Amino acid sequence: MLKLTTMTLFTTLVTTTSMAQQSAAPSQGTAQLQQVARFDHQVTGVSVSQDGRIFVNFPRWTEDAPISVAEVTGDGQIKPYPDDEWNSWRNAKKNQMSAGDHFVCVQSVVTDARGNLWVVDPAAPATGPVVQGGPKLVRIDLKTNKVAQVIQFGETVAPQGSYLNDVRFSPDGRHAFLTDAGAKGALVVVDLQTGKARRVLDGHPSTQTEKEVVVKTDGHELRRPDGRGVEFAADSIALSPDGRTLYWKALTGRTLYRIAADALEDPRLSEKDLEGRVERVTETEPTDGLWIDRRGQFYLSAIEQDAVKVLDGDRITTLVKDKRLRWPDTFSESPDGTVYVTSSRIQDMSWFKPENGPRLKTRLWRIKPPKSDEATGSVENPQ
Repeated sequence: MLKLTTMTLFTTLVTTTSMAQQSAAPSQGTAQLQQVARFDHQVTGVSVSQDGRIFVNFPRWTEDAPISVAEVTGDGQIKPYPDDEWNSWRNAKKNQMSAGDHFVCVQSVVTDARGNLWVVDPAAPATGPVVQGGPKLVRIDLKTNKVAQVIQFGETVAPQGSYLNDVRFSPDGRHAFLTDAGAKGALVVVDLQTGKARRVLDGHPSTQTEKEVVVKTDGHELRRPDGRGVEFAADSIALSPDGRTLYWKALTGRTLYRIAADALEDPRLSEKDLEGRVERVTETEPTDGLWIDRRGQFYLSAIEQDAVKVLDGDRITTLVKDKRLRWPDTFSESPDGTVYVTSSRIQDMSWFKPENGPRLKTRLWRIKPPKSDEATGSVENPQ
């Protein structure tokens, strides 16, 4: 149970009554959007474990978030995970705390098939300078609720200007693949047994922003008061269910790319050979999250349209579109196949709307995918 001060800061609603009330507004598409939880701070990542536990994270972007990683408990509370100590970092105390064993600025949380929760910490509050010794990938054993492994990333993997974003794991549990959405995009490949990491496709066109793309929300270009737009490089990432193909794209971009996972896993391949194996898949739109479910259905977060879409070959269909789904961010899948998605409201941040202040109320949603024989909604041609 949380202390009263923390409960005041983090409020969640997971009751049936609340979901029914929040689901009353109509959604466009073929699926129903339902609220799972509501937070008083900006959420980005979500992950649901194989036994149905729900984990979320709160990055330090516009405020010094009081919790970085949390579990949504069965009675609707939020508790720091794995404990208070790992969540005790504060920006104002950075010179008094070690960055290697505290969460500095967590961007994503992902469970694996082996009973672990992995935490990606780019350690760059406000997507600014990287805190020395802070970038890391942390493995928490869900049985013991204890940190079991910390993989530190040095400057050759997470240099200044980097912002590690999201991660996927090979089915055999040997490798992790991360995107770097920072100033100079790249992918990162981690050998989970040795802890060795390699930065690959660093500066390659497939991992960079597309300069002609300007992210628009609410019908207008999304820009800061000083004119800067949204510029995030390799961000969205997904791995095919068989683990053979990795997909990624820049948030500020439209082109979806892929590569054979075994090529990434082979440290003997030269960078030139690796670049030659990158394939262009299709043109989509600016997206934040990607997800491929266990059936092989490919989800896209359509951040400009408050929507979740599905890619099937050269067709894109709208699964759900709802004005409450402001900036669909990260996906996860529960054991029963239900897809969860966070709404991080990036377009409402004080970066772009100073009048809103540093704190944002955000939500976690769930979507029941339509049956295969149901209508698939409006169809777009990404070509």
